[in-house]
Amino acid sequence: MTNCRALHVAVGVVRDDDGRILLTQRAKHVHQGGLWEFPGGKLDPGESVFQALQRELQEEVGIDVLDAQPLIKINHQYPDLAVLLDVWQVKRFSGLASALEGQAMQWVTPQQLSEFDFPAANLPIITASRLPDRYAILEGHTTQQVLGHLDKIIRNQVSLLQLRIKSLPHAEIETVYRAVWAKCRQHSIRLLINSDLPLSHATADGIHLSSRALLARQTRPKAHEWVAASCHNLPELKHAENIGVDFVVLAPILPTSTHPDAMSLGWKNMTALIEQVNLPVFALGGLNMQDVNQILHAGGQGIAGISAFLS
Repeated sequence: MTNCRALHVAVGVVRDDDGRILLTQRAKHVHQGGLWEFPGGKLDPGESVFQALQRELQEEVGIDVLDAQPLIKINHQYPDLAVLLDVWQVKRFSGLASALEGQAMQWVTPQQLSEFDFPAANLPIITASRLPDRYAILEGHTTQQVLGHLDKIIRNQVSLLQLRIKSLPHAEIETVYRAVWAKCRQHSIRLLINSDLPLSHATADGIHLSSRALLARQTRPKAHEWVAASCHNLPELKHAENIGVDFVVLAPILPTSTHPDAMSLGWKNMTALIEQVNLPVFALGGLNMQDVNQILHAGGQGIAGISAFLS
């Protein structure tokens, strides 16, 4: 949970029209000096996070934040300081960014973020800033149905996809995977393969661990750019964080027609769970695209789903 004595900091992930992200370098004499960071600063007494974000970005880099939404909260304990990083995605701003405090400043692509040295607390922010707010799960009972669902997902501009074709006849899985992988390459969609599928040697952008596979592991799976996991409770979330997965799916948030007897978490419990881990969390279960804003303000990265992307 949030440490009330932690230094509360508003942080902005600012993007330009080309999708590049603004970084600044900390002064040598301050805490974590010389490292790169996303711009921002501590809240003044009585300020909201959004007000602090507006003030800090105006003072540091000379831009006026017009619209922003929550991205992720990070609770981190350094040897000498506890911090709560309240990170927001800046959706609109005016003005030309410039280094008003004499600091180094760069616009970088999301892929370049790994080339910079950040404070340890910033690492989950890097991951969250590289992820979209929607994560589609591809299922189907026949090859034709799976590929039809994929076409709808593509039309809904999804850029992150989990292949979880567990309902497909075993003999068709390899063929369908190849067709899905080809379309994902064509449309710049990152593909993660569910760990329960018989595709352990298939090429993809990553792996998605079922909750059972997650708990069976003591280390992060190697040779995967992206590692995700399914979670349903705090022990699973903590284990995912401890072994170093990149993001998780938390379910079920609301009751679903497919699992009517499953105990749903609800919004309040979802937020309470998310606040106890430093991970991007996608919400799944009983949700649709109209719920995305509520998910973001509840602390989630975005929405995961099967049917949510098939309209």
